[in-house]
Amino acid sequence: MIQVGDTLPAATLMEYIDVETQGCSIGPNPVHVAQASAGKTIALFALPGAFTPTCSAKHVPGYVELKDAFTAAGVDEIWCVSVNDAFVMGAWGRDQKTQGKVRMLADGSADFTRAVGLVLDLTSRGMGVRSNRYSMLVRDGVVLTLNVEGPGKFEVSDAETLLAQAKTI
Repeated sequence: MIQVGDTLPAATLMEYIDVETQGCSIGPNPVHVAQASAGKTIALFALPGAFTPTCSAKHVPGYVELKDAFTAAGVDEIWCVSVNDAFVMGAWGRDQKTQGKVRMLADGSADFTRAVGLVLDLTSRGMGVRSNRYSMLVRDGVVLTLNVEGPGKFEVSDAETLLAQAKTI
């Protein structure tokens, strides 16, 4: 499992956006983790799946609501990572009103999730391989804080916890 002080793995996530912007077509577009995090402070959180109850009702909304506070604390971007495809993540982003606040990044084949060692195997429940629920602060690709949830929990990866950590680094 990735640890504080480790560098994020060289992986590619995918992003689908609704509005074409300079340098970013509608997509899906590759997001090379090393390049996208270079020189930035990132609040990254990951969760088991788009449109799932806790993820939709609590996890994503907390980060959307606190976007300005994260910016004030020195965070350049907020990333949401899930083992879903870019089209699902794009649709979920529309539903959660994340545009301009949280980047909804797809890890469709769970390559990033495997590389950080935070796989949640829900095959027995018909959901396949997913991501554990966690959050981390990353500066210039290096993990500064890491909060991994216990099975079925939502206690340490929430926006308030990560924001408090961002204010101390």
